[in-house]
Amino acid sequence: MMFLVAAVALFVTMVLILVRLYAGPIVYDRVLAVNSFGTATVLFIAVLGFLTGRPDFLDIALLYALINFVGTIAVLKFFRYRALGDIPQIPAHPGEER
Repeated sequence: MMFLVAAVALFVTMVLILVRLYAGPIVYDRVLAVNSFGTATVLFIAVLGFLTGRPDFLDIALLYALINFVGTIAVLKFFRYRALGDIPQIPAHPGEER
């Protein structure tokens, strides 16, 4: 019963996070909402796995957590540098070699 209540609370939390995602005035608010939604999804998968008696879901939840982390870092890097690859070094002073 307690895990069912936790699942419902996580679902309500996910709905509120989606509201924040659409209402976020700047892109970093939206990235934070997506990251929070991913974390809530990991918890929801783990609770769902416990409710159904499938411990395999914990492996899926851990994999999803890793993908969520790497994806968030990649999105933030893209918004900061406008590229995902190597960033060219700009010389500090004109005429200076790299």
